[in-house]
Amino acid sequence: MVTKISKEQVAELETAVFPGRIIVIQSESEAEKAVSYLEKFELIGFDTETRPSFTKGVVRKIALMQLSTNDTCFLFRLNLIGIPECLIRLLIASDITKIGLSLKDDFAAIRKRIQLEPKGFIELQSFVKKFGIEDNGLQRIYAILFGERISKGQRLSNWEADILTEAQQKYAALDAWACLQIYNKLVRLNPDLSEKTK
Repeated sequence: MVTKISKEQVAELETAVFPGRIIVIQSESEAEKAVSYLEKFELIGFDTETRPSFTKGVVRKIALMQLSTNDTCFLFRLNLIGIPECLIRLLIASDITKIGLSLKDDFAAIRKRIQLEPKGFIELQSFVKKFGIEDNGLQRIYAILFGERISKGQRLSNWEADILTEAQQKYAALDAWACLQIYNKLVRLNPDLSEKTK
């Protein structure tokens, strides 16, 4: 297996597309339904988005949390609903494994909204090292394993907009879903290295 890839090689690849359904969550009642659905799964892909600040000293709070199964991604609009109790329950559930990348940054962003100790998470940056993969960015890891490029075009867009564009939704969903796909593929390659969550 290839263990690293250059920026130039990534740029030549076909663009990855999220293949499932996307459900935007904008109320607590919608969040309850979404979490009830997600709690049926043992593995979930995880990511967050925060509106970028281009002004010195202005720090934004986390605006979006993405939680994805193999075929459905829920986009929780935290700038509208905060972090409701049902979502806290999922974030601290040690029996549901959440797969993410650069989790330290995500957890710091979550704690700007609410103090909690997330449990049941696997950090892909550490996990891929067991398989000899030297790159630790999502785009490059995904490119190595799937031969496709994750576009970063929407990363600096306004995640607090009244309505998220289709491009924003697809970008956000793909990132969380890709984390899950990376983990699943690596575990299939070597089941002995699957990681029990803490």
